[in-house]
Amino acid sequence: MIDSKELDKMSQIEITEIDPSTLVDISTIELDMTLPQAERMEQYIEQVHNPYCFLSGSTPVRIRFAETEKTLSHSLQDYFTRLKQR
Repeated sequence: MIDSKELDKMSQIEITEIDPSTLVDISTIELDMTLPQAERMEQYIEQVHNPYCFLSGSTPVRIRFAETEKTLSHSLQDYFTRLKQR
């Protein structure tokens, strides 16, 4: 199991520092949806290896989280509201 120090170290890695051939394609990950959320998260991390860097098809993806109280839902709502105003 990955500990919090390892996760923190993974979160600092830049996508340009990673060999794309070592990344897992997220479409190959299978989760048992009957398991509790915590166990599904463990399953996901075990399969993806680095939850911050993975492949989507042949495209390397790097996930980052901003230190803000604004939720993803609010961010998406703001984004689509701005699109409507154009």
